[in-house]
Amino acid sequence: MDNEILPGITEFPESLLEALSGMKSRRGADYKPRTHHLEESGEARYTNRLFLESSPYLLQHAHNPVNWYPWGEEAFEAARKHDQPVLVSIGYSTCHWCHVMEEESFEDVEIARYLNSNYIAVKIDREERPDIDGVYMTAVQAMTGSGGWPLNVWLTPDGKPFWGGTYFPARDGDRGASMGFLTILKRIKEAYKQNRGEIDQTGKKLTDSITRYFDPDSDYRKPQFEILEKAILYYRNNFDAQNGGLGRAPKFPSTLPVELLLRIHRRTGSDELLRMVTLTLKKMAAGGMYDQVAGGFHRYSTDVDWLVPHFEKMLYDNALLVNAYSEAYQVTRDPDFEATVHEILQYVEREMTSPESLFYSATDADSLNDKGERDEGYYFTWTPAELDQVLGKERSTLVQAFYNVRPGGNFEGRSILHRKRSKADIALGFGLAENELSHEIDLARKQLYDARNLRDLPIRDDKILTSWNGLMISAFARAGFILNQPAYLNRATRSADAIIQFLSADKGLSRSYKDGETKQIAFLEDYSFLIKALLDLFEADFNVKWLRKAVELDRILEEEFEDKEKGGFFMTAASGEKLIAREKPHYDNALPSGNSVTMLNLQRLATLTGDDSYRQRFQKSYELFLGGADSNAVAQAEMLKALESELDQPREIVLIIPENRQKEGESYLEFLRMHYLPNSVLVVSDSDAKTRELAEMLPLVRGRSAVDGAVTAFICEKGTCSLPVTDLETFKRHLSIVHPLPEIPF
Repeated sequence: MDNEILPGITEFPESLLEALSGMKSRRGADYKPRTHHLEESGEARYTNRLFLESSPYLLQHAHNPVNWYPWGEEAFEAARKHDQPVLVSIGYSTCHWCHVMEEESFEDVEIARYLNSNYIAVKIDREERPDIDGVYMTAVQAMTGSGGWPLNVWLTPDGKPFWGGTYFPARDGDRGASMGFLTILKRIKEAYKQNRGEIDQTGKKLTDSITRYFDPDSDYRKPQFEILEKAILYYRNNFDAQNGGLGRAPKFPSTLPVELLLRIHRRTGSDELLRMVTLTLKKMAAGGMYDQVAGGFHRYSTDVDWLVPHFEKMLYDNALLVNAYSEAYQVTRDPDFEATVHEILQYVEREMTSPESLFYSATDADSLNDKGERDEGYYFTWTPAELDQVLGKERSTLVQAFYNVRPGGNFEGRSILHRKRSKADIALGFGLAENELSHEIDLARKQLYDARNLRDLPIRDDKILTSWNGLMISAFARAGFILNQPAYLNRATRSADAIIQFLSADKGLSRSYKDGETKQIAFLEDYSFLIKALLDLFEADFNVKWLRKAVELDRILEEEFEDKEKGGFFMTAASGEKLIAREKPHYDNALPSGNSVTMLNLQRLATLTGDDSYRQRFQKSYELFLGGADSNAVAQAEMLKALESELDQPREIVLIIPENRQKEGESYLEFLRMHYLPNSVLVVSDSDAKTRELAEMLPLVRGRSAVDGAVTAFICEKGTCSLPVTDLETFKRHLSIVHPLPEIPF
């Protein structure tokens, strides 16, 4: 076997060998392969095609003994040539169980040899290719009733799925499994040889089923309030009244749609809905799912108490939570919510921002412990002795009380920092004023952060994704406006400029960016999330260039993604790669669906521009996804915000601030920052030149000017406008009027 390039593989095409050699030279002497299979020199014993990729996840597998292919025609051509089934394995760089399966199975030489001899193996980063993941996740869910990552699905050479699952232990009996991955590989290969006709038929039926699922029909009824009521009752009946969120573990922050509940609270006055929101946000921020040292939320909690997380941190979770805490602060003025917003955004600026002002994707749950072993959560957890060593005994005693550290810990002998007692209670116990306690904790957090960073750092996925960057630009823009933080707005504008510079071209957006290169044409969520970010920026810093860019991107979205016949938007562009089915994503998962955000964008564009074509396009999607009798309201929480807005009287607010009245104008803006108006649009001009520029694009600004040189507001509802308002108290009264929703029967 000395001549094997990979187990069972004795030769690569000459062109591939040259490409691998060239890439080795470019990566340089500092490159460290991630594998157990190392030569004495420290170089990798095995290298496969993934070494040529830029995705951090694919590069994690570049030195497995498996003959991995990236997704593409080369893999399927090989499958057809050798008449072999295709194993597609999908994951992402910070996925804990993906790492486990890699170490147990994909680093195993025996398993790799069988896989290489009998299959074509394809590895996919789901964050770069959500379209492929969506197709085959749907197939596995149809076959097994569940899904997750790693996702492993077996295909015929024409790409049709016939069997699949998620994580598999390596061998029979491992982790209590009756059948391990190696046995599964052998059984599937045997079935493929002996029952090929049946497998082809299964693949065809599954593909037909996926196609039907991806293209829902509707009776095109006008969506009714009852859909909203049904969803709110579900959240109320499944609410965890002790810990917040929904009652079952694992607990994801997205399962209780805070922004929707705040909107319904505003329209109904329901104290119960507000309590659901505030309890959830407070418990999450006090729990172990929140990084008490550095700020930022981990992926999700494995228990109902928000205590033990999966420790990876995702950019999108933190972006979405900034918006949730910012809106909750607007409603409640709770300083704890404001503090959480600041801490998340400071964490993102410190650890997740690239030199180009773009945002990295994620950090891993795993890192090396003090024994050199890969260990989930070690980096984030502490022992009392470690706290004593870093902080000194006196401050350590205070910190252990504040963060509920106990001998023996709460996670594999170590402690996840979390808060169970109030600050007032702890301050009283130590004879301190609350501000003195806060000062001590702030000093301790700095010490712990510095000490923690001397440990092996979790791997950071440093690819840039357009959609996730759009979410974080929105977070900085909205927080910058609400909290009156120009630095946050500056960060949002620099990042938006960088996205346009590095990921936007005449042909449209790219999905990802890394090492100076873009990859993959963008998907629906890339357009929808970035358009939302640009609209948020426009309403936060009043620069019309963001609105122009949003309109430009929406034109591409309309041309490439919209279903003109039935309504709704496909995940993939018409000019993109054709898969076995074309999805129209309309259910929320960890991220809001692309169709939900697009619908909300169209509502805003229609209100801002007065162009009825936006409303017509919105209406087709609205009736398609929410008008059907089988509409799953609970899985469409983001889309229900569009329904709630349709049941409201959204306001169009134009504020003209003469150049010599900036201080007076700031009083109006301060009211808008702290007054919760989720369905309104805001246009602000602070100069005559800007008013003229805005009027060229927005009919609602045309003919508007300051009255008698005073700050002047124009407030309209669905085209009906009040008289110009030049008095702050009158302005406040106009905007404090709420159009109620029917009571929801609790």
